[in-house]
Amino acid sequence: MIDEKKIGAFLYSSDKKKLDVNYIHHYLGEESYWAKNIPREIVQKSIDGSLCFGVYYQDKQIGFARVITDYATFGYLADVFIDKHYRGKGLSKELMKFIMKQDVIKKLRRFMLATLDAHSLYTQFGFESQEGNKRLMGIKFFEEY
Repeated sequence: MIDEKKIGAFLYSSDKKKLDVNYIHHYLGEESYWAKNIPREIVQKSIDGSLCFGVYYQDKQIGFARVITDYATFGYLADVFIDKHYRGKGLSKELMKFIMKQDVIKKLRRFMLATLDAHSLYTQFGFESQEGNKRLMGIKFFEEY
C-alpha cells in the first residue's frame, strides 16, 4: 500500500514509481560514506527488494530511505539521506516519523540500523546501541507474540 504525506512544501512517499534511481545512485555512490562506488544495478536491485521512501520538493527527489524487511518480524533501515542543500530543516526527523508510522514497521518484532554519526536522530525514535557496538542500533518492540 502506498502512503504519502505532505508537510509544508515537502512530500514524503512510499511510492517506488516516484523514486529517481539515478539521483539515489549518484548520492550513494559519490556522496555517502557507506556505499562509495556502488554500481547502479546494485542500487536498483536493492530498491526492488526493499520498502522504500522518498522525500520530494517541487517534484524533485531530495531524500531517501529503505527498509529491508520480511514484512513480518524483522526490518533493517538503510541508505537514509537528505540532500546536503536541504539539511537542517528537520526533514530527516519527519522522514523517520513517516517511516515509523507505517503499519508494516509497527508490526515488526525487531527493527535495526547501523550509523556512524546520526545516533541523536535515531534515539528520538527508540533505537538504542546494541551490545557495545557503537554503529549498530535497534528497537525490540516486543519479545513474544
